[in-house]
Amino acid sequence: MSKATSAWTDRTDLLRLIRTEGVGPVTFRRLIDRYRTAAAALDALPRLARAGGKQTAPTTISAAEAEQELERTSAAGGRMIFLGDPEYPPLLAMLDDAPPCLIMIGDASLALRRCVAAVGGRNASANGQRMAEILAAELAASVVVVSGLARGIDTAAHTGAMRTGRTIAVIAGGIDQPYPPENGDLHRCIANTNLLITESPVGTVAQARHFPRRNRIIAGLSLGVVVVEAAPKSGSLITARIAQEAGREIFAVPGSPLDPRARGGNDLIRQGAMLVENAADILDNLPMEPTEGRSNKRGFGEPEFAFPEPPAPQGNPPEARSAVLSLLSPEPAMVDDLVRRCQLSPSAIMAVLLELELAGRIETFPGNRVALLPDTFE
Repeated sequence: MSKATSAWTDRTDLLRLIRTEGVGPVTFRRLIDRYRTAAAALDALPRLARAGGKQTAPTTISAAEAEQELERTSAAGGRMIFLGDPEYPPLLAMLDDAPPCLIMIGDASLALRRCVAAVGGRNASANGQRMAEILAAELAASVVVVSGLARGIDTAAHTGAMRTGRTIAVIAGGIDQPYPPENGDLHRCIANTNLLITESPVGTVAQARHFPRRNRIIAGLSLGVVVVEAAPKSGSLITARIAQEAGREIFAVPGSPLDPRARGGNDLIRQGAMLVENAADILDNLPMEPTEGRSNKRGFGEPEFAFPEPPAPQGNPPEARSAVLSLLSPEPAMVDDLVRRCQLSPSAIMAVLLELELAGRIETFPGNRVALLPDTFE
């Protein structure tokens, strides 16, 4: 087999693993940490799922289907960048739930540069949009401006950044599916001259459930996030929370107490976010690298716990699985707490958790947390 053929096979196996039932970003990372190759992980999946209590193997796509998806991506002008590739953004890779695969169209090198995210409400005021555009134009002279290509603040940020520098648009749907429709021209302009990023396959129409996933990419790419007009419980505040947990700087533009669109940003300032009046307030306080956060303690290929050797073919003893399950509930728990309270080695606990997730009995969350799914009590 030629080196080129081998590389294509590796990418096919990676994509098959990513598209496998029950394999989310955290589980994907654990599988690769443990088995080192996607092919070995795919071979292990049926046994792991059976050990966790699932009678059938997790459903995955065929090699032919994976190759077709790779080809559709290329035909749309995009490239798949896998976690561990040299072009994969290193700041994003620090997140526990970093996307195993990104689809990029445009200048991928922009994601390797110092980035600042500018986010805010879709129903932003004229003053809020003007502020976002001015800030982005000033920031883009020094850093790459990241936003989500939504109406309002995002659109203003991308527009301002392209006047003086470069921008990255992180979208929820496929690279061939502009959203919102009125931003179609902006979508195409950024793809042609800057960078468009998503983790959704070609042809995916953006839905509500895709946007929180998009927000973590915006946060993960950036050294800091500046919020311009955000209502309480908005997606922009989710982005800011993810960024803060990852050790990134949080900035906010203050707004009138009489305008509910400013309440989220004002609350961030009250909680310790840096108040922003101009780009210098951001650039002067932007670190060269993230501060220590919950999600930035290791890179790809650095396992949470060492696996000294692959598990025995029969899997973990039933009593080990029962011991772990007895400590779990629908409320997410820290894996570190399980290690402290369970009379098992860290590697044994991680192996049990992997089996239980592939069996559909638990769910893994960012921050090294796990929770029991309904109807899985023993």
